[in-house]
Amino acid sequence: MNHAIHYRVAVHSVHAHLYAITLTVPQASAGTVLALPVWIPGSYLVREFSQHLQHLRAQSSGQPVALHQLDKHRWRVDTPPEGPLEVSYEVYAFDASVRTAWLDSTRGFFNGTSLCLRVVGQEDHPHQLQVVPPEHEHLPATADWQLATGLAPLQVDERGFGTYQAPDYASLVDEPVEMAAFWSAHFEVRGIPHRLVVSGAGPWLDGQRLVADTQRICETEMAFWHGPDGLPPFDRYVFMLNATHDGYGGLEHPHSTALICPRSDLPRLSAPGSTSPPPALSATDGYTSLLGLISHEYFHTWNVKRLRPAEFTRMDLDRENHTELLWFFEGFTSYYDDLLLLRAGLITPPVYLQLLAKTINQVAQTPGRHVQTVAQASFDAWTRYYRVQENTPNATVSYYTKGALVALCLDLTLRQHGSSLDHAMRALWQRSHGGPMTERDLRDVLTHLAGRPLDGELSTWVSSTTDLPVLDLLAQHGVQAKADPAPLAQRLGLRVTEGQGLTLKTVLRGGLAEQAGMAAGDEWLAVGFGTGDTWRIHKLDDVPPLLGQRTEVTAWVSRDRRIMALPLVWPPADANTPEATVHALQATLPATPGAWPQALA
Repeated sequence: MNHAIHYRVAVHSVHAHLYAITLTVPQASAGTVLALPVWIPGSYLVREFSQHLQHLRAQSSGQPVALHQLDKHRWRVDTPPEGPLEVSYEVYAFDASVRTAWLDSTRGFFNGTSLCLRVVGQEDHPHQLQVVPPEHEHLPATADWQLATGLAPLQVDERGFGTYQAPDYASLVDEPVEMAAFWSAHFEVRGIPHRLVVSGAGPWLDGQRLVADTQRICETEMAFWHGPDGLPPFDRYVFMLNATHDGYGGLEHPHSTALICPRSDLPRLSAPGSTSPPPALSATDGYTSLLGLISHEYFHTWNVKRLRPAEFTRMDLDRENHTELLWFFEGFTSYYDDLLLLRAGLITPPVYLQLLAKTINQVAQTPGRHVQTVAQASFDAWTRYYRVQENTPNATVSYYTKGALVALCLDLTLRQHGSSLDHAMRALWQRSHGGPMTERDLRDVLTHLAGRPLDGELSTWVSSTTDLPVLDLLAQHGVQAKADPAPLAQRLGLRVTEGQGLTLKTVLRGGLAEQAGMAAGDEWLAVGFGTGDTWRIHKLDDVPPLLGQRTEVTAWVSRDRRIMALPLVWPPADANTPEATVHALQATLPATPGAWPQALA
C-alpha cells in the first residue's frame, strides 16, 4: 500500500462547515483527470456533489501546476509525465441526510462520493483514507469525538482516527464516516464483529434494548441467507444511526449502513424504580419503524450490495445507471424488512398484518399505479422517484411499495406449489455467486421452484398497470381483508397540510376535488352552503359538522391571492371506491403446516 492513492481529510472549520482534503497521487500520468461523482450508489439521483467543492489547487514536486475544468465535475491537471501529484481543496458539508456530508460543532459525517476526487484511470489502484482528529484545543466540543466507519483500518488510534484502506476507489467511497461524541456498543453474530453507534441521543436512550433487538435482526437475516451455520460475505459491520428532530432514512453499504431517525423513535429507559417490561410493539410505534429500517438496510448487505442488477456490475459515477429491476432490489427488500421482524419475534402476526395492510393501502390509493408500471418506475427513478412534486402520486408508482406487493404475490403463489420466496432468494444468491443477476435469472428460478413457468404472472405484475391480485391470494391463505372508508382527505381526492390553515399538497387524479377544479397549492379558506351561509375552516374535519343533510358545498379557495368559489360534491362517509377504501387484514384460519403468515412467526 506504499503507492496507494491517499486522501487526508481534516476539519477546516466546523462553523463554516468545511472539510479540508489533500489528495496525494504517487505516480500521476501527464494530463491526469480528476472527477468527483455526481451520484451515490443506492440513491438514484444526480446530485451534483461538485457544487460544494472550492479552492481546488494542485502541485507536483513542490511546484504549482495548472488545473483546467473540463465540465461540471472533471478537471485536467498539467502534471509532468509520471510525476507525483498533490491536490488540495475544501468541501462545504451541511446536508444532514445520509447521502452527502455534514459538519458542525456537534458532529461530522461524510460519504467519500462527496469528498474524494477520483483519479481517472487509477480507480483500481489501492486507496487510503486518513481522517485527522479535530484540534480540540481550539474546539473543546470535539474533544470527545470518536470515529466509526466500515472501512478496514490500517493504522488508527483508540478513538478510531487514523488511516483506513480499500482495494480500489469504488470500495473506498462506499463506506461513510461518522464522527461525534456518540454512544457506541459492540456485538457479534456468528463471530462477525458488529458495531452500533448512535449520535444525537440523550442519556435516556435504552441502548441495551436497541442492541439486543438489532442483534436479533442480524441473526435472523444471516440465517435467512446462509442457514444455521453459514457465514456472510463480510468480516465486519457498522450501524451508524443519527437521531434528529424529524429525519428518517437509510443508505446501504458493503460493511455498514448510515441511518437517520427521529429521536422520538429511539427506545427509552424506564422511569427509576420501574420493573415493568417495555410494552409490546404496535404497528404505529416509531420504534417499530426504526427496527424496520434497520432490518431493511441490513438485508441490502446481500440484496443490492452484492446480489445486484447486471447493469450495476461496475457502476459509472459520472452519469445515471439505469435498471428496470429496482422493484426487485428495493421492493423485495421492503417485503422482507417487516417480515423478518416477525420471524425475529420482535412483532406479532397481527402487527405484521397491520404493517402489510398499510403497504397495500398506499399502493391502492396512488392513481399513478394505472399510469406507470413498476418496471418503468425503476428505470425512471432518476427523474421521478427522488423528484417529488405535486403530481407525483398521479404519475408514478413506488417501486418500494408495489415491488413489496409483487414479492408478496410471488411468495403466496410459490407456497401454493410447496415452495416460497425464501427459496427463490437463496437460489438466486447461489446461482449468481452473490453477484450480478438479470430478470431472466429470477424467471428461471421461479420456474424451477413452481414446477411451471410464472412468466405470465410476473409480466402482468411488473410490466403492466393491472392491479395486483393481493387480496385474492391472501384470502386463499386464510387472511381476509375488511374494507373500511378511507380518511376524509382520500375520499375527497386530496393530500393536504393542516396547521394555521388548510393547504392542498396534491389533487389526486379523478377525485372529487379535481372535478371541482381544485389545484395543488390552493389555500382552502371556507365552505359555503348558500347566500350568507359561509364558514371559515382551518382543517378538513371542520366541515362535516357544518353539513347537516347537504351533499353539495361551495369551497372558497385562494390561488395566487385570487379568491375562487368552487362547487364541490361532498363524499359519503361510506365511500368504497378502490381509491377511497382502506383494507384491514385478519388471519381467519388456524395455523396449519405451511400456512401464511402464521407459520413464519
